[in-house]
Amino acid sequence: MNRRRFLRVGASVLGAGALVSVAGPSVARLLAEGRPGQLLSSELDLPEAFRAALPVPTVLQPVRTDATADHYEITQQVARLEILPGVRTEAWTYGGGFPGPTVVTRSGRTAVVKHRNELPVPSVTHLHGGHTPADSDGYPVDLLLPVGSSPDAAQQAGGMAGMAGMAGMSGTDHAAARTAVGERSYTYPGKQRAATLWYHDHRMGFTGPGVWRGLAGFHLVHDDEEDALPLPRGERDLPLMITDRSFAADGSFRYPAVDPQLAEPGVTDAYANGVLGDVILVNGAPWPRLDVDRVRYRLRLLNASNARLYRLELDPQPPGGDALVQIGSDGGLLAAPVRHDGIEIAPAERFDVVVDFSRYQPGTQVRLVNRFGSGRTAEVMRFDVTAKQPADDATVPDRLAAVEALDASAAVATRDFTFRRSRGDGWTINGRPYKPGESIATPALGAVELWRFSTDLHHPVHVHLDHFQVIGRNGADPGPYDAGWKDTVDLRPAEAVEVLVRFTDYAGAYMLHCHNLEHEDMAMMADFTVR
Repeated sequence: MNRRRFLRVGASVLGAGALVSVAGPSVARLLAEGRPGQLLSSELDLPEAFRAALPVPTVLQPVRTDATADHYEITQQVARLEILPGVRTEAWTYGGGFPGPTVVTRSGRTAVVKHRNELPVPSVTHLHGGHTPADSDGYPVDLLLPVGSSPDAAQQAGGMAGMAGMAGMSGTDHAAARTAVGERSYTYPGKQRAATLWYHDHRMGFTGPGVWRGLAGFHLVHDDEEDALPLPRGERDLPLMITDRSFAADGSFRYPAVDPQLAEPGVTDAYANGVLGDVILVNGAPWPRLDVDRVRYRLRLLNASNARLYRLELDPQPPGGDALVQIGSDGGLLAAPVRHDGIEIAPAERFDVVVDFSRYQPGTQVRLVNRFGSGRTAEVMRFDVTAKQPADDATVPDRLAAVEALDASAAVATRDFTFRRSRGDGWTINGRPYKPGESIATPALGAVELWRFSTDLHHPVHVHLDHFQVIGRNGADPGPYDAGWKDTVDLRPAEAVEVLVRFTDYAGAYMLHCHNLEHEDMAMMADFTVR
């Protein structure tokens, strides 16, 4: 998207302290519906809800292990998948499926994941929430070119072509970029707590279409502290990747790229504030259903949508409310459980919750609904409660884990990061569009810092390398969904959030950025360098 096109974006913006209405839905409506962008309608008939069985992604087995590391291999490839019944959809996949295979690792053991790129485009893989050395973090210009490519073929492959004409995307020939051809191994040392992580494409300017077409999967970390708790496990521990998509008349993924060949990044004007699909998928299936016994289940909720926010509730609520007992956040277990009737989850956030289905009568059909949606997007999936009530020794203890609380008085620096739309440069951080290699902060290893994020519109803010702790919103206490260690925090329009960060173990260049993927692709990113 070039600068002139970007400035014609049909969206609502907050400028100079006042609400300025441009073509498109009003900010009030966007807030009321939890919608940061515009709906992209499918061009074919959509299936009835709750007909497809909930798929569970396969667990990837290591190809070999040694004394300290487990080694995995994933081939990035094109596959034709039956996502909608009777229709084939061409997807870009990890391992031939969407979501990709779940990588399960152990805290304290190194995981080495070798990716082979058989896609028609370059890729970059980021382990979201991973405590990872810089050369394995998925820096957006660290391209993995397709098998058989030469570095000179990057533009023909759709790698960096067109970026110089996009607001803020000049300078993408960053000298420190680490380009590989065909295969690349990412090393994850495992120096982190048990947590629900995920991996996804992170290619500069093309993260939105890459993830939309299927490049996403779970990565789960386990440890002894979590294993010692009587939480649901096995088949009652369910990863649920929630996404929205739209489909063209031929069954392909519909995405409003400014260039359908993806030689130039960006989306058409109406969708520059984020692309919203009209089909809700859970683990790649449209509005699925699952038979559940009358016992407790752990649901690992991941919002892997490009831009859609959800308010997830169970309908009907169980007697007494508090349907969703939160036990974990982006960075793993909370110190103590937090009970909710509903959870608001922004793109890239994770919430681990326990649901006790014994509170429902046999035969009850319990819908997981999205109160921020309307029409078909108000439904997510359904749990059908069976008459089976096997022995259930799973419980949620009052104390879950030892969680260190960072001390604000120990902060050695305070930094402000403003996320807003600039009339001259598009989506920016601190008024500057992204330029690889240009760092806007240099925190020291091991030092506690206070970072303040403020915003004009709705931006989920993601920080790489280490998790952080939210200590306040708009000068008040943290919100109801801010508990624990976070790597993504949801900023509402005209809001300021304060977090404490401490980066450990690995020096180098990392990123913070908006995880509305259309905003990210249009330059709302920044480097920080840990020294």
